[in-house]
Amino acid sequence: MSLTAAYDSQNIFAQIIRGDAPCYKIYEDEDVLAFLDVFPQSYGHTLVIPKRSAACNILDVDTEALCKMAAVTQKLAQVIVAELQPDGVQVAQFNGAPAGQTVFHIHMHIVPRFSGEGLGVHAAAKADPAELEQLQARLLKRLAA
Repeated sequence: MSLTAAYDSQNIFAQIIRGDAPCYKIYEDEDVLAFLDVFPQSYGHTLVIPKRSAACNILDVDTEALCKMAAVTQKLAQVIVAELQPDGVQVAQFNGAPAGQTVFHIHMHIVPRFSGEGLGVHAAAKADPAELEQLQARLLKRLAA
């Protein structure tokens, strides 16, 4: 998909925002939603999306939505690091298919990195739902503390 394609309101993230598709939600406010990636590259891989912006990528998202998404990304990266104790944390945002974007609703990735563990291929393997539920519970508890 090109950088100038029209927004598709049927993409999976739009469906999640509307409640038409499930997710393992770890954060939500009026403007931002964050949930665990069901095809994680690492344990704890989290996605952060704006709820009110029908933007495919960083080139067409409004600045206010981008700023709110970035603030939540920072907050959740802190929570994930505190809870999972990774050796590093990768924050990424891709624009266009050649850059690695697979869902064309702007989003940020928070990917905990553990020494000695390679980064999994995105969308190569679906996570175990029970493991995602347990991780979701841990992160929600940490957020509530």
